[in-house]
Amino acid sequence: MREIYYRQALSEALSEEMERDERVFLMGEDIGVYGGAYGVTRGLYEKFGEERVRDTAISEAAIAGAAAGAAMTGMRPVAEIMYIDFSTIATDQIINIAAKNRYMFGGKTTVPLVIRTEGGTGRGIAAHHSQSLEAWYVHIPGLYVVMPSTPYDAKGLLKSSIRNDNPVIFIEHKMLYGTKGLVPEEEYTVPLGVADVKREGGDITIIAYSKMVQVALSAADELTREGIECEVIDLRTLKPLDIETILESVKKTGKAIIVSEACKTGGVTGEVASQIMEMGFDYLDAPVIRVAGADVPIPMSPALEEVAIPQVSDIVEAVKEVIAR
Repeated sequence: MREIYYRQALSEALSEEMERDERVFLMGEDIGVYGGAYGVTRGLYEKFGEERVRDTAISEAAIAGAAAGAAMTGMRPVAEIMYIDFSTIATDQIINIAAKNRYMFGGKTTVPLVIRTEGGTGRGIAAHHSQSLEAWYVHIPGLYVVMPSTPYDAKGLLKSSIRNDNPVIFIEHKMLYGTKGLVPEEEYTVPLGVADVKREGGDITIIAYSKMVQVALSAADELTREGIECEVIDLRTLKPLDIETILESVKKTGKAIIVSEACKTGGVTGEVASQIMEMGFDYLDAPVIRVAGADVPIPMSPALEEVAIPQVSDIVEAVKEVIAR
């Protein structure tokens, strides 16, 4: 397989799905002539034209509302919201319209909408451009929430999201766009709601998603040198959650930690820990530990930003704490 960038994998997914289905179109701020804030839609305006790659006004509420309406009337829009922080302006359209209309119309309409956005830290752009708000959307019935960590998963999951008849919040980490990975040239998809074991091990399970998968894998490499073999699970889809894969791993290892860049309080880590406790308590030899972001607004200072989110050393320390019990 060839090795391509995360942003290229996303662009290929969009292009292929637009070629496959004429109902698929893109809309968002600066996605046309400019090619998107992170270069994902570069070249698509020239290839498909302004009718199918639409630059919008600077209004997240308008983007999400128009996209939801288009989806309900037979189109398959992929709407880009430049930062997940800005999705707060569109929560009424996302939560009260897109997420609920299929249910409220008794299944007589579908809402095949993908909202592409990006979150996370790493660029020192402070509290309004660096949040991890995925838990907000996980909480809402009717929404799928997807957060790929590799180019392979990014392409396959985006294609599956576009083909899905339900609204999908597709969250890309800003520090993953420039990462590379193996991606096949032939057609493939990655199913929604299926986690992936990125590394096998028998001593402890590390559960992570998005950029924290890469951090967890680095921690696992370091722990191997000390004789601790970690199994690393990439959730890939936060909702629906693949609890079966998680429980199979915990049954094998007897121990688990959950890693997330988002604030610990009210985060995805708490939900995963609760489900492990409810359905897999008898498998555990030690309490489940969460390694998550600090409950603070993200600082602009690179040094403080680094302290606010989990690092390799934090995961290593947590693993050793659980192993020692």
